[in-house]
Amino acid sequence: MLETTIAAIRAADEAAMAAARELHGRLTKPAGSLGALEELSVRLAGLAGACPPPLPEPAAVAIFAGDHGVHAQGVSPWPQEVTGQMIGNFLAGGAVVNAFARQAGASVTVVDVGVATPLPTGPIADPAGPDPAGPDPAGSDPAVLDPAVPRLVVASVRRGTRDFTVTAALTRDEALAAVQTGIRIADELIDAGAGILLTGDMGIGNTTPAAALIAAFTGADPLDATGRGTGIDDPTYAHKVAVVRSALARHSPDPADPLGVLAAVGGLEHAALAGLILGAAARRTPVLLDGVIAVSAALAAAAFAPAAVGAMVAGHRSAEPGATVALRHLGLDPLIDLGLRLGEGTGALLALPVVTGAVRVLHEVATFDSAGVAEK
Repeated sequence: MLETTIAAIRAADEAAMAAARELHGRLTKPAGSLGALEELSVRLAGLAGACPPPLPEPAAVAIFAGDHGVHAQGVSPWPQEVTGQMIGNFLAGGAVVNAFARQAGASVTVVDVGVATPLPTGPIADPAGPDPAGPDPAGSDPAVLDPAVPRLVVASVRRGTRDFTVTAALTRDEALAAVQTGIRIADELIDAGAGILLTGDMGIGNTTPAAALIAAFTGADPLDATGRGTGIDDPTYAHKVAVVRSALARHSPDPADPLGVLAAVGGLEHAALAGLILGAAARRTPVLLDGVIAVSAALAAAAFAPAAVGAMVAGHRSAEPGATVALRHLGLDPLIDLGLRLGEGTGALLALPVVTGAVRVLHEVATFDSAGVAEK
């Protein structure tokens, strides 16, 4: 599955991009007056291979959840049980991501890819994962994309990663299984009709493997790639940096081997997010990245398939310093910068109207000729 997905990822369509730039030059506005929105719409035209590109709707948030063996090293003040408890909160609609998703009309899918503790169960749980029969004949599935009902997909690879200060976090087979889970979720959501995917994550301690991934893929010093996560004091932060540094020294991950990097120092949610990005890129569907967990996964996706960057839109600049390091490496500029560091998909959801507006301009704004407006 991974190989065929990578093989399906293509570079941006230059003709569509040129057409979008030409159209922008004829719209009733001064050239370049929409700033970064113009280049974003051009990129999305290149991804879709059409001008104008499809409107990025409906939106689907995929929250991948997992736990981390490195939590035992005291890198987070929060107990690991919070991961599973927050899944219950997502499914009950009580988290910040739910509030923002309701505002945006986006569906929320929570994927247990490696939670260590028991999860809440109920009628919204889907232990089978994506429907093997595929989408309904109409090409959409309202239940999958219902913004009113968050749903749970149980696709656990293992109950949390191993402690990467002692051994590799995952085997290569486990990392591959998580990547392929992300690809399957992307296919499911796109088959159900999603026009844009938004990344979400949940996992106590997951900024530690994110920092390790960012340092491994970019060559950044762990001090520059590591942040304070949910908020830690100075001694804990210094310890966290040392943990990341020691893990990289132990494993010497090779950025040319992204699956190996994910296995050595990654998390199950990081690997699954990399798969989601690859799956969306193969289907020429944009992915709106959230914070530091998402961009660390995006580095892995880009290492698998450099052209996958064409499907990525950076939603916001996380307050985690590693996010800026990763975005710079990917060549992506974030749409908003509000000092957020929550995760869950919250920053991506706040940026969603910006993406939609960039595309809507190409669909709805009149040209000088059609409006009878004189050009300069």
